[in-house]
Amino acid sequence: MLLKDPANFLVFDSFTATAVKMVNTTGFTRTKVLIIGGGISGICMAVELLTKYNIRDIVIIEKSGGFGGTWRDNIYPGAACDVFSQLYSYSFAPHPGFTRLLPEQQEILDYLVDVAQRYGLYRYARFSSEVVKLRWDGEKMLWEVGVRVDGGKEREYVDGAEYSIIADFVVSAIGQTNVPKGLEMKGLEKFGGKVMHSARWDRGFDLKGKKVAIIGTGSTAAQIVPKIVDEVAHLTVCQRSPGFIIPRVDYAIPQWQRTLTACCPPLAKRIRAEMMNYRERFHTAVTQAGSHPADHMRAMNDELVARQLAGRPDLQEKVKPRYNPGCKRTVITSDYYPALTRSNVDLETASIKEVTVEGIKFEGSDEPRAYDMLILATGFDTFSFLKRLDITGQNGRTLNEIWSVGAPKAYKGIMVPGLPNLGILYGPNTNLSHTSLILVIEAQARCLGAMINRMFTARKGETDTLAFWPKTDVTEHYCQVLQERLQNTTFADDSCTSWWKREDGTIENNWPGTAVEYQKLLENIEWSDFEMEGTAAAGFEADVTKRKTQKVPRVVEETWFSRSGIAALALGGMAVGVGFARVYRQLHLQIL
Repeated sequence: MLLKDPANFLVFDSFTATAVKMVNTTGFTRTKVLIIGGGISGICMAVELLTKYNIRDIVIIEKSGGFGGTWRDNIYPGAACDVFSQLYSYSFAPHPGFTRLLPEQQEILDYLVDVAQRYGLYRYARFSSEVVKLRWDGEKMLWEVGVRVDGGKEREYVDGAEYSIIADFVVSAIGQTNVPKGLEMKGLEKFGGKVMHSARWDRGFDLKGKKVAIIGTGSTAAQIVPKIVDEVAHLTVCQRSPGFIIPRVDYAIPQWQRTLTACCPPLAKRIRAEMMNYRERFHTAVTQAGSHPADHMRAMNDELVARQLAGRPDLQEKVKPRYNPGCKRTVITSDYYPALTRSNVDLETASIKEVTVEGIKFEGSDEPRAYDMLILATGFDTFSFLKRLDITGQNGRTLNEIWSVGAPKAYKGIMVPGLPNLGILYGPNTNLSHTSLILVIEAQARCLGAMINRMFTARKGETDTLAFWPKTDVTEHYCQVLQERLQNTTFADDSCTSWWKREDGTIENNWPGTAVEYQKLLENIEWSDFEMEGTAAAGFEADVTKRKTQKVPRVVEETWFSRSGIAALALGGMAVGVGFARVYRQLHLQIL
C-alpha cells in the first residue's frame, strides 16, 4: 500500500518500507502517460508503470464513478465469471480470498477496487470523465487529449464541460465490451414499458409480477433468466440461435482452504498453475471442431439437454446447437435449461419483426405480444475498438481513414501504424475464448511498459522528442498471417455468427493460439518493426540497431512439472532419504 508522507512529499511502499519519489501531477493538463479506462486493463497498466519503472507522472481517465470497468457496469442478477477465480486475478496481486471457484460480480469488483487502493491509483484517477478526442501534434511529438467531464466531483475542477491534457504517450484500456448493442432495434424507442440493457441494469426497478421479455440467449441471458424467473409473472426468452451450453462446475471455497492458500503462497501458485494448464487444454476444444476435446464438449451438451430437459422434446429440439463448439462463445451454466421448463416461461424462436408501444411483434404474427419490460441481453459493439473515439494521427489522417478498408489492424494487437506513441490493451485479435483474459492483458502491459520506459530513457533532455509506431508493411503481414491461421479455426465456421466474426468472415477479435503463445509473442520487442522520429530518434535507432530485440520476460505461470513429475520427485526424494538412512545406519553400526 502506498502511504503519503506530507512532510517530505514522499510515498512509502508499506510492503518494502522504502520511500519512492513522487512526481507532481497537480499540473492537471500535462502528463507523461495518459491511460484511458480504469478497468482490469487500465489498473494493470498503471501498476506496471508505477512499480516496475517508477513512472508516476500518469493520469487515468475513467468515464464511470470508480475503478472496475465491466465489473462495475454489469450488475444484473446472476452476473458472474466463468473463469476460475484463482486465475481471474493479477499475477502480481493474487487473491486467495475468493469465496467461490467461479466468482460473482461483486467479489471481482471488490478485488479490483482493493488492488487500486493497494497501489495508490486513486491519486492518479479522474472519474466521471471521458476521453472524446485525440490529436497528434507532429511538431511537438505529443498527444492533445480532449476530456469531457460528465459530472461528479471532477466537475468542480474545470471551467466548463471540456478541457485538454497534453501527453507524451497514450494507452487505450477501453476494452471490447463496454458499449451496449441492441439499442438500435427497430421500434424500440416507441415501447411504452421499461427497457434495460444488461450492462445498464436498474436495480431500483421492481420485477415482481411483471410480464418480461429477455432478448438474447448468450452467457448474460443464461445468468439472468434463472435469477428472475421466480419474481416475474411471465418471462419470454427470445432466442435467435441456441447457445452451446456445458455444465457450470462451481462450489464454495471453504474457509480452511482460503486460509491455507493465503498462508502458503507456493501452494496458491501451484493451484493457479493447475487451473491455467486445465484452461489452456480447453483451447483445442473451441478451435478445432474435429478434435477429441470438441467431441467431449458435444457430449457434455447432449447429456445436459437430455437430463435437464427430459420429457420436453419440444425444448430439446429448440435448444439444440446447429454449429460446432467454439463457433461462438460457449455458455457455461447448470440452471438455465431447468428455468425454461417453468410454467411461466416461454422460449420464443421466431424472429423479432419490430418493437411496438405494447411490446414485440414476432414473425408470423400481426399482433404484438404485450410486455411490461424488455431486457436487452444483446451484448456489445465489439467491432469499433478505438473508432468510438475521435482520433487524428500523423499527417492529419483519422483512425477511420487508417482503418477504412477491411477489419481494424493492429501490430500484435497493441499498436497501430500512423498513431505514434499510442498503445492498446485488449485490442484487435487479442480476445481469448478458452481462458482468463488477464493472462493476455498482463503480457500487453509488460510489453508497452517496457516500450514507454525505453522511450523516456532515450530522451536525454527535457526538450528531446521521440515518437515510434509500427511499420505499415510489417503490420499488414502480421495481420495477414494471423487471419490465415484464424480461418483454419472453428471461429471461422460458417455455421454460426458471433461477436468476434464480421459479415465478410474476418475474425476481428480473437487470437488463434493459446494464452502462453501470445505471452511468448510479446516477450521480444523487435524495434526493427517500428518507424521513429524526433530529436532523439537518431540516437535511439543507433542504440537499437546494436540490440534490435529487447527482451521482456513474461510471467511464467503454467506448471513446470506435471503432477506425475512432482509425485516422481517426491518418491525419488523419499527413496534417497530412505537410502541415506540405511547407509547412515550401516556406517553407524560399523563405527560402533
